[in-house]
Amino acid sequence: MSPRLAQLQKLHAADPSDPFLTYGIALELGKAGHLDDAIAWLDKTLAADAKYCYAYFQKAKMLGEKGEDEAARNVLKEGMMVATSSGDAHAASEMAQLLESIV
Repeated sequence: MSPRLAQLQKLHAADPSDPFLTYGIALELGKAGHLDDAIAWLDKTLAADAKYCYAYFQKAKMLGEKGEDEAARNVLKEGMMVATSSGDAHAASEMAQLLESIV
């Protein structure tokens, strides 16, 4: 376990409702190649804050890495709707670009 992941988990234990911490844990797990665990943490992030746009992006990216293209497309479409309704045009644009890259 990386020191960063250990620190994030310690902080999460103190404040389990913080979506920034669950998102950080997900990214660290993803970097380590633990995609299923990372996706589960991204789901926790979205449960804590359904408008956390980059959690949709990262979840779709990881699903794509696993070869789950249809699931990735569905996550991106949902994320784009959330980003658009939240006024986050930048996030919506990044998700649209990723969606176009999934064949």
